[in-house]
Amino acid sequence: KLPLQAIRDIARATGNWPLTTWFTAKGLPPELAAAHPWNRRSAPTSLAENIDGMPEDDDLNYPLLGLLLLQRHGRDFTTHDVARLWLDELPAGRTFTAERVAYRNLLYGIEPPLTASHRNPFREWIGAAIRADVHGWTNPGEPAAAAAQAYRDAALTHTANGVYGAMFTAAAIAAAAAGTADVHAAIAAGLTVVPPRSRFAAAVRFGVRAAGEHADFTDAVDSVHAEYGAYHWVHVLPNAALLVAALTHADGDFTGSICRAVSGGLDTDSNGATAGSLAGLLAGRPDALPDRWTTPLKNRLATSVTGFDGVGFDTLAHLTLKEALRP
Repeated sequence: KLPLQAIRDIARATGNWPLTTWFTAKGLPPELAAAHPWNRRSAPTSLAENIDGMPEDDDLNYPLLGLLLLQRHGRDFTTHDVARLWLDELPAGRTFTAERVAYRNLLYGIEPPLTASHRNPFREWIGAAIRADVHGWTNPGEPAAAAAQAYRDAALTHTANGVYGAMFTAAAIAAAAAGTADVHAAIAAGLTVVPPRSRFAAAVRFGVRAAGEHADFTDAVDSVHAEYGAYHWVHVLPNAALLVAALTHADGDFTGSICRAVSGGLDTDSNGATAGSLAGLLAGRPDALPDRWTTPLKNRLATSVTGFDGVGFDTLAHLTLKEALRP
């Protein structure tokens, strides 16, 4: 929730610019801390000096729900299956924007796909895209199948570009999961499943161009903000442009991708998560990820999704692989 300039000022003041590691409050000048207070929910759990396991985040609750969805219903799940799962397993207080409106619509007795459009001003925001990773992970080398699953998931809460964001993300991750594509081929695979004349496809192409035209990623970020500054910072279009700019500029490197994505502002946890999801696959194996990212998380994830609180990432990887191998 910090504006772009605040991210840059805080990082510079703490010796972390360009971003290479976790944010910290150590050494932060009092005047900057007062002008740009940390997100009150994140500050006690997400700074370098206090990380103790992975705290709960909606960007991680949804992949857990996606895993449950596949375990219970298989690849042929319906949007109604997603809705029932949410009502059974997802606390309403852990939903935001389009997801919260869709949840409310379900409680009112409105059925999908009207849940996505009825009085839902957030239906083209980023929420569906942050739920798409599991559909890519479980369809390695099959971008179209991944996108089809992501579509049925996204239709509960989003329309048009909001759905395209989920389809693109799932397809790009599926391509990366095959182990044969680089980041540029993965992004190209993502573009094959969305309408080529859509505003979403244009945003992805803009992000790729911005990365190619600017040696300094700061300049690429500025161009994204200039082009898409009229949109809300959680809208899918500016975030898609920033995400692909980060992945492209870093050439798929894990640290470079997540740090560039977060340094660009907008929906930082969502973009950092998706960049890490795709770039982590490209890294090829767990021990290829730098210790400074993995060690503080202590192989422990906090969540309110039933049965998963405290679960290890290794356990989740095995469960996800099992679904990927299911006929």
